[in-house]
Amino acid sequence: MRAREIMTRPVVRVGLATPVREAIALLTEHCIAALPVVDEDNRVIGLFTEADALAGVLTGEPVGPDQLVESTMTKPVEVAGLDTDVSDIAARMLVDRLRSIPVVDDGRLAGIVSRRDLLRSLVRHDDTIASQVRCLFSDYTGHRDLWSVSVTGGRVTVRGTFTDEAERRLVTALAKTVGGVTEVELA
Repeated sequence: MRAREIMTRPVVRVGLATPVREAIALLTEHCIAALPVVDEDNRVIGLFTEADALAGVLTGEPVGPDQLVESTMTKPVEVAGLDTDVSDIAARMLVDRLRSIPVVDDGRLAGIVSRRDLLRSLVRHDDTIASQVRCLFSDYTGHRDLWSVSVTGGRVTVRGTFTDEAERRLVTALAKTVGGVTEVELA
Protein backbone atom coordinates (compact mmCIF):
# COMPACT_ATOMS: atom_id res chain seq x y z
CA MET A 1 0.00 0.00 0.00
CA ARG A 2 1.25 3.48 -0.90
CA ALA A 3 0.95 6.91 0.73
CA ARG A 4 -1.45 8.09 -1.99
CA GLU A 5 -3.93 5.39 -0.94
CA ILE A 6 -4.21 6.39 2.73
CA MET A 7 -3.24 10.07 2.91
CA THR A 8 -5.69 12.69 4.09
CA ARG A 9 -6.62 15.40 1.63
CA PRO A 10 -7.37 18.20 1.31
CA VAL A 11 -4.75 19.22 3.85
CA VAL A 12 -5.28 21.91 6.45
CA ARG A 13 -2.14 24.04 6.05
CA VAL A 14 -0.70 27.37 7.04
CA GLY A 15 1.83 29.87 5.70
CA LEU A 16 4.87 31.43 7.34
CA ALA A 17 2.94 34.58 8.24
CA THR A 18 0.10 32.74 9.99
CA PRO A 19 -0.24 33.86 13.62
CA VAL A 20 0.55 31.08 16.12
CA ARG A 21 -2.83 31.60 17.81
CA GLU A 22 -4.60 30.94 14.50
CA ALA A 23 -2.51 27.81 13.90
CA ILE A 24 -3.35 26.52 17.38
CA ALA A 25 -7.03 27.14 16.69
CA LEU A 26 -6.74 25.12 13.46
CA LEU A 27 -5.04 22.23 15.28
CA THR A 28 -7.79 22.04 17.87
CA GLU A 29 -10.69 22.74 15.51
CA HIS A 30 -9.67 19.98 13.08
CA CYS A 31 -8.39 17.54 15.76
CA ILE A 32 -5.04 17.15 14.03
CA ALA A 33 -1.48 16.88 15.34
CA ALA A 34 0.34 18.99 12.76
CA LEU A 35 -0.08 21.61 10.08
CA PRO A 36 2.25 21.68 7.08
CA VAL A 37 3.72 25.15 6.58
CA VAL A 38 3.87 25.94 2.87
CA ASP A 39 5.30 28.73 0.74
CA GLU A 40 3.50 30.54 -2.07
CA ASP A 41 4.26 27.61 -4.44
CA ASN A 42 2.68 25.08 -2.02
CA ARG A 43 6.09 23.61 -1.16
CA VAL A 44 6.44 22.25 2.38
CA ILE A 45 8.96 24.36 4.30
CA GLY A 46 8.03 23.49 7.87
CA LEU A 47 5.58 21.75 10.15
CA PHE A 48 3.67 23.39 12.98
CA THR A 49 2.96 20.66 15.53
CA GLU A 50 1.17 20.35 18.84
CA ALA A 51 4.64 20.19 20.42
CA ASP A 52 5.53 23.52 18.80
CA ALA A 53 2.34 24.99 20.20
CA LEU A 54 3.08 23.64 23.69
CA ALA A 55 6.66 24.91 23.70
CA GLY A 56 5.45 28.30 24.94
CA VAL A 57 3.73 26.63 27.88
CA LEU A 58 7.03 25.12 29.02
CA THR A 59 8.85 28.44 28.86
CA GLY A 60 6.00 30.16 30.65
CA GLU A 61 5.78 32.79 27.94
CA PRO A 62 2.26 33.44 26.63
CA VAL A 63 1.68 33.28 22.91
CA GLY A 64 1.65 36.85 21.71
CA PRO A 65 -0.77 38.10 19.06
CA ASP A 66 2.15 38.98 16.79
CA GLN A 67 3.97 35.64 17.10
CA LEU A 68 4.08 33.89 13.72
CA VAL A 69 4.32 30.22 12.79
CA GLU A 70 7.66 30.94 11.11
CA SER A 71 9.29 31.53 14.52
CA THR A 72 8.08 28.30 16.13
CA MET A 73 7.66 25.71 13.36
CA THR A 74 9.68 22.53 13.12
CA LYS A 75 12.18 22.41 10.27
CA PRO A 76 13.54 20.69 8.33
CA VAL A 77 10.51 18.53 7.62
CA GLU A 78 10.42 14.85 6.77
CA VAL A 79 8.17 14.30 3.76
CA ALA A 80 7.07 11.25 1.80
CA GLY A 81 6.27 10.85 -1.87
CA LEU A 82 2.96 9.66 -3.25
CA ASP A 83 4.38 6.19 -3.91
CA THR A 84 6.20 5.76 -0.59
CA ASP A 85 5.27 2.42 0.97
CA VAL A 86 3.21 2.83 4.13
CA SER A 87 5.52 0.46 6.01
CA ASP A 88 8.37 2.92 5.36
CA ILE A 89 6.22 5.77 6.65
CA ALA A 90 5.28 3.78 9.76
CA ALA A 91 8.94 2.97 10.44
CA ARG A 92 9.92 6.64 10.12
CA MET A 93 7.12 7.66 12.45
CA LEU A 94 8.17 5.14 15.07
CA VAL A 95 11.91 5.80 14.89
CA ASP A 96 11.61 9.59 14.80
CA ARG A 97 8.52 9.75 17.05
CA LEU A 98 6.51 11.62 14.42
CA ARG A 99 2.73 11.88 14.49
CA SER A 100 2.30 12.85 10.85
CA ILE A 101 4.28 13.19 7.64
CA PRO A 102 3.34 15.48 4.72
CA VAL A 103 3.08 13.80 1.31
CA VAL A 104 4.45 15.68 -1.67
CA ASP A 105 4.07 15.35 -5.42
CA ASP A 106 6.84 17.01 -7.40
CA GLY A 107 7.79 18.93 -4.26
CA ARG A 108 4.30 20.32 -3.66
CA LEU A 109 1.97 19.35 -0.82
CA ALA A 110 -0.46 16.65 -1.95
CA GLY A 111 -1.66 15.15 1.35
CA ILE A 112 -0.62 14.15 4.84
CA VAL A 113 -0.34 10.77 6.54
CA SER A 114 -1.03 10.62 10.27
CA ARG A 115 -0.75 7.71 12.67
CA ARG A 116 -4.53 7.44 12.50
CA ASP A 117 -4.38 7.07 8.71
CA LEU A 118 -1.92 4.21 9.16
CA LEU A 119 -4.13 2.54 11.75
CA ARG A 120 -7.20 2.98 9.55
CA SER A 121 -5.39 1.14 6.74
CA LEU A 122 -5.00 -1.89 9.02
CA VAL A 123 -8.76 -2.30 9.31
CA ARG A 124 -10.47 -3.36 6.13
CA HIS A 125 -13.53 -1.40 5.08
CA ASP A 126 -15.65 -4.56 5.31
CA ASP A 127 -14.55 -5.06 8.93
CA THR A 128 -15.74 -1.57 9.78
CA ILE A 129 -19.11 -2.17 8.13
CA ALA A 130 -19.54 -5.51 9.94
CA SER A 131 -18.75 -3.89 13.28
CA GLN A 132 -21.30 -1.12 12.73
CA VAL A 133 -24.01 -3.57 11.63
CA ARG A 134 -23.35 -5.76 14.69
CA CYS A 135 -23.69 -2.71 16.96
CA LEU A 136 -27.06 -1.82 15.42
CA PHE A 137 -28.28 -5.40 15.82
CA SER A 138 -27.02 -5.51 19.40
CA ASP A 139 -28.97 -2.36 20.26
CA TYR A 140 -32.09 -3.72 18.54
CA THR A 141 -31.97 -7.09 20.34
CA GLY A 142 -31.10 -5.73 23.77
CA HIS A 143 -27.49 -6.92 23.44
CA ARG A 144 -28.35 -10.52 22.61
CA ASP A 145 -26.34 -12.03 19.77
CA LEU A 146 -29.12 -13.44 17.59
CA TRP A 147 -27.39 -13.19 14.22
CA SER A 148 -23.94 -13.55 12.75
CA VAL A 149 -22.76 -10.91 10.29
CA SER A 150 -20.20 -11.20 7.51
CA VAL A 151 -19.31 -8.59 4.90
CA THR A 152 -17.54 -8.99 1.58
CA GLY A 153 -17.15 -6.06 -0.78
CA GLY A 154 -19.90 -4.14 1.02
CA ARG A 155 -22.32 -7.08 0.71
CA VAL A 156 -23.72 -7.96 4.15
CA THR A 157 -24.79 -11.52 4.92
CA VAL A 158 -26.85 -12.04 8.08
CA ARG A 159 -27.28 -15.61 9.35
CA GLY A 160 -29.67 -16.71 12.05
CA THR A 161 -33.32 -17.20 12.89
CA PHE A 162 -35.89 -14.47 12.36
CA THR A 163 -39.21 -14.22 14.20
CA ASP A 164 -41.23 -13.25 11.15
CA GLU A 165 -41.16 -11.40 7.83
CA ALA A 166 -41.43 -8.03 9.59
CA GLU A 167 -38.23 -8.74 11.54
CA ARG A 168 -36.48 -9.81 8.32
CA ARG A 169 -37.44 -6.47 6.72
CA LEU A 170 -36.34 -4.55 9.83
CA VAL A 171 -32.95 -6.29 9.97
CA THR A 172 -32.43 -5.60 6.28
CA ALA A 173 -33.38 -1.95 6.73
CA LEU A 174 -31.07 -1.57 9.75
CA ALA A 175 -28.12 -3.02 7.84
CA LYS A 176 -28.77 -0.72 4.88
CA THR A 177 -28.41 2.36 7.11
CA VAL A 178 -24.67 1.69 7.47
CA GLY A 179 -22.48 3.57 5.02
CA GLY A 180 -20.76 1.34 2.49
CA VAL A 181 -23.42 -1.40 2.48
CA THR A 182 -24.24 -2.28 -1.11
CA GLU A 183 -26.55 -5.25 -0.56
CA VAL A 184 -28.06 -7.27 2.30
CA GLU A 185 -28.70 -11.01 2.21
CA LEU A 186 -30.48 -12.91 4.97
CA ALA A 187 -29.43 -16.56 5.15
